Amino acid sequence: MTGCAAWLAEPVAATAPTAVTWLCLEQPGPWGRKALLESRLDPALGAELIRRSEGTGVRVLLVRAPGRTEPNRPRRVFLARTVPGATSLHTTTLADPRELLDLDFTDPHLGEPTAEPLLLICTNGRRDRCCTQLGRPIAEELDQGFRPSIWECSHLGGHRFAPTGLLLPTGYSYGRLDLAIAQAALLGARKGVVETVGLRGRSTWSRRGQAAELAVRELLAELDPDALSVFEEQDEPVRVEHLDGRRWLVEVAERALPAAPASCGEEPAPRSAFAAIGLRPV
Repeated sequence: MTGCAAWLAEPVAATAPTAVTWLCLEQPGPWGRKALLESRLDPALGAELIRRSEGTGVRVLLVRAPGRTEPNRPRRVFLARTVPGATSLHTTTLADPRELLDLDFTDPHLGEPTAEPLLLICTNGRRDRCCTQLGRPIAEELDQGFRPSIWECSHLGGHRFAPTGLLLPTGYSYGRLDLAIAQAALLGARKGVVETVGLRGRSTWSRRGQAAELAVRELLAELDPDALSVFEEQDEPVRVEHLDGRRWLVEVAERALPAAPASCGEEPAPRSAFAAIGLRPV
């Protein structure tokens, strides 16, 4: 296939969507361009979930099981916290998705903990056709061997990097997935190891923070997902700390890229890339 996901050569590093916490609601059936407002979910509920999550660090996604549509059964819900040292994944089932309105979005809690990581693959084709055409075959193939860890999901962002994926609970995001990368990412997550091929960054951090964390991770060849934490102050180098007490200051620069569509069918828009340009231990 050709298209923006195939011909853009933009680096994937430091392009991950940002969210400290992910709330994933199972919603079978088709999704529109704005999935929370354009699906078989009550659009008033979708709008309220968006409103309540604003400014909280929580991002709401719709998910569905690959190739299976059972609209009348209880919905699975997942809540993933991505902060290193405090990562967690909880799950429950809801007879009525309006029960999510009982959550305190400033400090959400639900369900029971689960140790099984999830790999979400964007297949929101109404948002970007590359996601359906490239992402769904990977999700369906992986589902044969990794069910119930594989879920299709709504718009993640950065669909010029399609197929895109998100590992929970760590929040590590991937771009330009193929079957081998996706398998390695999920198997690595099960072993507590980060797969670095196709790695966009950790959603916990801003794009500056992602660039800094990835630079230190590459320097150390560090594969422990929770070994590094990021601390940012405006107009200052990003501080990255290791669990063993080592620290680095990382200079991160933003550079402009040629305008290009963010999604299929959109007009070209300005883009930028973040990259580490200096790193020193402190």
